[in-house]
Amino acid sequence: MPIYEFKCQKCQDTFEFLSFHSDDDDNATCPSCGSKQTERLLSSFSSVSSSPGLSSCAPSGGFS
Repeated sequence: MPIYEFKCQKCQDTFEFLSFHSDDDDNATCPSCGSKQTERLLSSFSSVSSSPGLSSCAPSGGFS
């Protein structure tokens, strides 16, 4: 069940919506004003490395 981020076209509020199916975007109602004129936003993500000093996910030392 992914959580998507939406922006309301009426009041410009951004909010998160728990979607059970990918076609549930039409059911995203703005919690601030109740409008159904919403647009799904492209969300970004971040990750944290558990190994200090590594700046990428590529193995060190190159190919053998």
